[in-house]
Amino acid sequence: MTPSMDLPPCIGAYFDADSRNDAEGVMAAFSPYALVEDENRRHAGHAAIGAWWAEAKRKTPHVTAPLEATTASDITCVRARVSGDFPGSPVTLHFTFTVRDGLIQHLEIAP
Repeated sequence: MTPSMDLPPCIGAYFDADSRNDAEGVMAAFSPYALVEDENRRHAGHAAIGAWWAEAKRKTPHVTAPLEATTASDITCVRARVSGDFPGSPVTLHFTFTVRDGLIQHLEIAP
């Protein structure tokens, strides 16, 4: 993560845990009732989000490096480079987070 990037703590924790392949750390950043939208699929709640994250790491090992972020109210948009063992690597994706009560409530990942 870029040291000068000002991310809400839970989003910084998400990217940090993801870079260490730390499933518990990733899940600690999310509200128990969070929703993730990625590749036209929705994953609601800790169990579904944990399964989504683990499957993505198993199926396509990758690392995500935040490049820049903007925050307005409770929404933080992060542009990140995702690189790994997949065709077209690396790609730049947009991670749009909604944070409430210090936890990620919603995450949408899009090109």
